[in-house]
Amino acid sequence: MTGDDAAPAAGSAPAPFGDLEQYLKIPRLSGLALSPDDGRLVTTVSTLTPERTGFRSALWQVDPSGQQEAARLTQSVEGESAPGFTADGTLLFLSKRPSGNKETAAENPEVSLWELPAGGGEARLRCTRPGGISGFWTQPATQTVIVDATMLAGAADDEEEARLRKVRKEKKISAILHSGYPVRYWDHDLGPAERRLFALEKEEENEVTRLRSLSSDIGRGLFEADVQLSPDGRMLLAGVFVPGEAAESTRRIERIDTVTGRREILAEDSGAALHPGPISPDGSRAVIVRDQHTTPTDAPQSTLCLLDLTAAAGSAELVELVPGWDRWGNPQAWLPDGRTLVVTADHHGRGPIFLLDTEAQEIRQLTRDDAVYTDVLAAPDGSALYALRNSYAFPPEPVSIDPVSGEVRLLRGPVQRPELPGRLEELTATASDGTPVRSWLVLPEGSGPHPLLLWIHGGPLNSWNAWTWRWNPWILAARGYAVLLPDPALSTGYGQDFIQRGWGRWGAEPFTDLMAATDAAVARPDIDAGRTAAMGGSFGGYMANWVAGHTDRFRAIVSHASLWELPGFGTSTDAANYWRQEISPEMAVQNSPDIAVTSIKTPMLVIHGDKDYRVPIGEGLSLWYQLLAESALATDAEGRTPHRFLYFPDENHWILSPQHARIWYAVVESFLAEHVLGTDVPLPEELGL
Repeated sequence: MTGDDAAPAAGSAPAPFGDLEQYLKIPRLSGLALSPDDGRLVTTVSTLTPERTGFRSALWQVDPSGQQEAARLTQSVEGESAPGFTADGTLLFLSKRPSGNKETAAENPEVSLWELPAGGGEARLRCTRPGGISGFWTQPATQTVIVDATMLAGAADDEEEARLRKVRKEKKISAILHSGYPVRYWDHDLGPAERRLFALEKEEENEVTRLRSLSSDIGRGLFEADVQLSPDGRMLLAGVFVPGEAAESTRRIERIDTVTGRREILAEDSGAALHPGPISPDGSRAVIVRDQHTTPTDAPQSTLCLLDLTAAAGSAELVELVPGWDRWGNPQAWLPDGRTLVVTADHHGRGPIFLLDTEAQEIRQLTRDDAVYTDVLAAPDGSALYALRNSYAFPPEPVSIDPVSGEVRLLRGPVQRPELPGRLEELTATASDGTPVRSWLVLPEGSGPHPLLLWIHGGPLNSWNAWTWRWNPWILAARGYAVLLPDPALSTGYGQDFIQRGWGRWGAEPFTDLMAATDAAVARPDIDAGRTAAMGGSFGGYMANWVAGHTDRFRAIVSHASLWELPGFGTSTDAANYWRQEISPEMAVQNSPDIAVTSIKTPMLVIHGDKDYRVPIGEGLSLWYQLLAESALATDAEGRTPHRFLYFPDENHWILSPQHARIWYAVVESFLAEHVLGTDVPLPEELGL
């Protein structure tokens, strides 16, 4: 690591990674909002509940100048999230806290919109509705507030909405009648409620707040739609979901007038999905992310385009910004000059900030440290950028960035950096075709040689470049392991050709790249080549399964939420329409890990959550059965298998609840200790074994 990333900040918290209970207690910072006068930054800090079965969030204020200590703003037991400011400095947020009004308070209150006045005082309920509120949008130059919520398709108004929800609840009806695709997403069912947008209005005479519908006729169009509010608050841009034939779909750009509710199509592309980015300060232009539709032979391409909002609806063409820039940009904000766009992108294991001159069509990298930047905001006068910064050396923390020099200054945030039980290095290997394959290497304290864990990232369009709470390598480093985090073919941040070389070839270049990275790691004198294991989740779990069937070089393999039988997976996943665009039936058969089950000689720990709809539980169940019935590893004299299956009936793709995350890490540690270290680490007593 370089610069101020080389070591924890002064006054950092003691290393908590050797104790899972202490690790779960580390406060987690997320999100960022900036007041209109540039005087207040507000972020969300989540902490473990006293019962240790969940996390509770609160709002904290950070001084943008870096002079004052961070101060807590909210204290409710129910927690608060999603801060946002209006033009008069009012701070809005979401919470399930009770209103205190006996006439309106519910026994189990929904998530509602609350406000903290700019001059201070107690929080006040701004609005609520049947089914709760999912989110909202504001802009610092306007009092316009757009609310994101769901509404039953058969409800004409809130009164009918409340009645229908009550009927379903009292009669214990969970059935959903579908007429389109998809029907579920990641870990939740879709319907019967549909996403809607509302304008928040206040009747001045009695100060009653009401919600005016802006999208009652949009149907399923707002499913997972990106939405942008213009700086003057008069229009919304939405990436509207458009169903097609054979369960296919795309997205087009629609404009919604926040005063009249009028909708109009601005741009659509039969060959790509369009997503709206920030709207320019004068409201005349918007950045559009164009994601090209894929085929089994053509990898996805993401480009940044500009859309003229002053042209007649449907007449403006998308103009690509910086043709040839070989990164997938995430537009964050405009600078006040109206021509400079702030962009982030994966880039060689980092996530720097770039500045894009939309008139000269030139882009330059602004930050050059070993970090990833998110939630980037621009000061009203353009004198500074504010963001959350993280890397594998530290979790998210608030910073300010000089937009000219790129100098980064750490602000006085509410959370200290935890001390790390080791160090971080960078490693580059050479693939069989001569392509460089880079990795992060987490090394424990001491000179070694250390046992090695190969961690394979999910996605597969992803990169090991940011701090993660779910797959945190420092927990294993605290137990003496080195952790290798490679970016093989299909990883983002290395150009389009690097993605294309692995597209539809999951068992080819991604596998050989991983083996090349492992070879480079075990060639080091501080790594023990005889004590290695491989781990992965989602696509990484797929690769772990593929590794198990194609090499016996590892002593143990952990496969989490993994794909096993690709032909069947393709129609049972929640996103079968996308899968058809990526893998042909022939490719699915050729790259399916189950074809090599009889060659598996390595003990495997299979982990799966029943609420995982992206990689359905059937994949884990099939893998488990075939391991016991067909793999090359026999049972012992007492009929016990060396394989293990850790099953979570109530968890999804990620195992999110803290009590189960602790079990996850503990079982992984015990399994690795047995097969990699040859030692016995007791399992948690809560497993009842």
